[in-house]
Amino acid sequence: HRWLLERTGGRFFDSVGFGRRVLLLTTTGRKSGEARTTPLVFMPHGDSYVVYASNGGQERPPAWWLNLQANSNAEVQVRGRRVPVHAAVATDAEHGTIWPEARRYNDHWRQYAENTKRTIPLVLLRPR
Repeated sequence: HRWLLERTGGRFFDSVGFGRRVLLLTTTGRKSGEARTTPLVFMPHGDSYVVYASNGGQERPPAWWLNLQANSNAEVQVRGRRVPVHAAVATDAEHGTIWPEARRYNDHWRQYAENTKRTIPLVLLRPR
């Protein structure tokens, strides 16, 4: 998916079905300092992008989330448009508002939350 998204600028193949869209998140590697790009399902929320640091429901967090914890500034590419963003975990109030919608948007997120012991962060990528 990443290769197709990069080559087409996200104009094609930017969803995984059922209306769930995909963005490319570029973070700075916390150890290497190099750019790392990951395709992620996201949910639009106002002018922000909501992503879920589930790592497919595994007990360990995804590398992109560890990178964002070290440096919260990143870039997303959505439908060919590149946007510098700042990442932050949803506050309790934001989580309470966003999570019911996010569960409906992507049922996998709900399943991951139910099948792991760790608390999976709901991450807001806000334009800088």
